[in-house]
Amino acid sequence: MADQENRVPLTRAARKRAASSLDKPLPKKKKRVVLGDLPHLTNAVVPANVNASAAPRKKITKAKPKSKRPILSNKDDASKLNPSKDETADPQICRAYASDIYQYLLKLEADPEKRPLPDYIETVQKDVTANMRGILVDWLVEVAEEYKLVSDTLHMTISYVDRFLSLNVLNRQKLQLLGVSSMLIAAKYEEINPPNVEDFCYITDNTFTKEEVVKMEADILKSLKFELGSPTIKTFLRKHTRVAQEDYKSLNLQLEFLGYYLAELSLLDFNCVKFLPSLVAASAIFLARFTIRPKMHPWNTSLEQCTGYKSCDLKECVLIIHDLYLSRKGAGLHAVRDKYKQHKFKCVATMPSSPEIPASFFQGV
Repeated sequence: MADQENRVPLTRAARKRAASSLDKPLPKKKKRVVLGDLPHLTNAVVPANVNASAAPRKKITKAKPKSKRPILSNKDDASKLNPSKDETADPQICRAYASDIYQYLLKLEADPEKRPLPDYIETVQKDVTANMRGILVDWLVEVAEEYKLVSDTLHMTISYVDRFLSLNVLNRQKLQLLGVSSMLIAAKYEEINPPNVEDFCYITDNTFTKEEVVKMEADILKSLKFELGSPTIKTFLRKHTRVAQEDYKSLNLQLEFLGYYLAELSLLDFNCVKFLPSLVAASAIFLARFTIRPKMHPWNTSLEQCTGYKSCDLKECVLIIHDLYLSRKGAGLHAVRDKYKQHKFKCVATMPSSPEIPASFFQGV
């Protein structure tokens, strides 16, 4: 009786809210994702006739969103092309130091200590193939999208994977563990609010324990000697994109996003590991300009001076990425293609491209 007297009576609004809450359906349980058993195929990127069911992947459902790092976006970078902007007063451009910074990045990317072996699949690995690597990269693209990670984190993740596999023999059952642990390190390096260890265990459907992820993280750091900061393809794309926009009358976001799409496609193919990031970035710009304006020569003296590469230097890399773009290679890998079919990326993955690039385009400007 005393309890009833001390109980605070519900207001009419409170009773209404309580009644309405009973009608709300319970939230659906999130699905988790496991990479699945990797097929033991030849050391080649998945050909067009291979069905994606070789390595079944469940669709990742939305998890709790992570806040993105509030860094200067590429859209902001591209906006500096506006001639009305006083570039000399913009500290972000660092005109006085730009040349020295770029030369330092070129030196850093060529450092043998930070470069993967171009043939580690054949010379180091016994159980991991180029095909398995492609499937892992494709899955990591999905994970990066799931946790809203910046593209720099994805590029650094693949760099860590390649560098680790160049130094250590790995069993295929631990390839996914290497992938999530590398992404954990890259996210700590790049993101303000990176996913935690439990998030990466969850995304693999708890295939690996927290202790296993942390142990692999330590092994990666030791193998890389804690040398984590190295320029990636995206690092050079930012600079190349601004120069590539100079002969356009207005800002072309389609060119920008197409360059990013081609750069991420290159991550799928083991044959691109041998190229320096700056060369892959230049090749992505070359192919993006060709796709948008197939009748015009995609290279010019400004790009040649900016990148340090002539069009003939880019031929091999451009043709590999072009095959990926046309799905002549890696047709069973869908994550990058699906990502860039979105409207926020101007649907650049759906743009048609000429099946052949004229040989004259590789003979200079």
